[in-house]
Amino acid sequence: MIGRKNMGRASPILLVLLALGFFFATYNLLTMIFHYRSSGNREGALSSDPIIEMPESARNLKNAKLPFHIALTATDAPYSKWQCRIMYYWYKKQKELPGSEMGGFTRILHSGNPDNLMDEIPTMVVDPLPSGLDRGYVVLNRPWAFVQWLQKATIEEEYILMAEPDHIFIKPLPNLARVGYPAAFPFFYIKPDQHEKIVRKFYPEEKGPVKNIDPIGNSPVIIKKDILEKIAPTWMNVSLKMKDDPETDKAFGWVLEMYAYAVASALHGVQHILRKDFMLQPPWDTELGKKFIIHYTYGCDYNLKGELTYGKFGEWRFDKRSYLRGPPPKNLALPPPGVPESVWGCQSLARTTYNIPFVVLASGFVSSQSPLILIAPFSVMAFSSLFL
Repeated sequence: MIGRKNMGRASPILLVLLALGFFFATYNLLTMIFHYRSSGNREGALSSDPIIEMPESARNLKNAKLPFHIALTATDAPYSKWQCRIMYYWYKKQKELPGSEMGGFTRILHSGNPDNLMDEIPTMVVDPLPSGLDRGYVVLNRPWAFVQWLQKATIEEEYILMAEPDHIFIKPLPNLARVGYPAAFPFFYIKPDQHEKIVRKFYPEEKGPVKNIDPIGNSPVIIKKDILEKIAPTWMNVSLKMKDDPETDKAFGWVLEMYAYAVASALHGVQHILRKDFMLQPPWDTELGKKFIIHYTYGCDYNLKGELTYGKFGEWRFDKRSYLRGPPPKNLALPPPGVPESVWGCQSLARTTYNIPFVVLASGFVSSQSPLILIAPFSVMAFSSLFL
């Protein structure tokens, strides 16, 4: 795992490997982006109803409040730490507001050893995969981490939200699941039907048509604990088998683990309610609307006219991958005029997050003795009424 035991200065070789890893991740993201642009905005193609797929039998099943536990997997690398701290900060802000059904919180740390955030963020330490098994694909540790957590943890809530460090809660999140039906976000680039030859290696014809596989990943997903306990070991095994198959590994790339979760769910006959209002992803989703989560996984690059530059470094940019060794700086420039709502307002939001203690040491590791300024894609309007 990245930075697992070396708590000193990062070596040049490690930094080169990190850079290469994020280059390939960015390449995959850009491929998805251009596909997104060519296929048009998915918001316009879908119904105005945020629920784009739900069995009729599940529509009116929910009455009582159903709290869910928030769980995310993480490493002990500085890049993961600053995102986790920001995510946990906004979880605490939204948890107690009206409409929330958010319960407890766990950071599942799959680096094998405690780190310096144990006292700040509720954390369970689990083992990483055996050395070399992830082949540099760190995300492959996620299903194994969930398997261990589900076996070892005492989880009071009946439901679980699987989240990620780069998720920010912008509204109180209710339980979007229904009895027997988890809720998930539909990703435009997860298309099992376009990879039927590959998918059939892991989802045989006797299990049913490929359309039974939902266009989702494992996050964000709200799911009953007992259902996840059944799916998680299969998800882990399918992930490892996919990574071990060169054709599958090449086809699915950085989203291989997402396909593995979708296939594992279908193998257990689990159908998800697809909620396009679960989250938004700047810069492609330009308005906050009634979404609950911001996922800041894509780089946001703009020229000084406020025009998106599509995979080319902009004159103004925010990309989380620019901050591998610590959080974004206090003095990041404001976006230019014309940048959409979902990206605008960086420094206004930064003021609301100023009280998170944060410092990046010379070694690149994180301590908690000076303020963090959060610079990330958010809206001024969304937060000024709540926190300023």
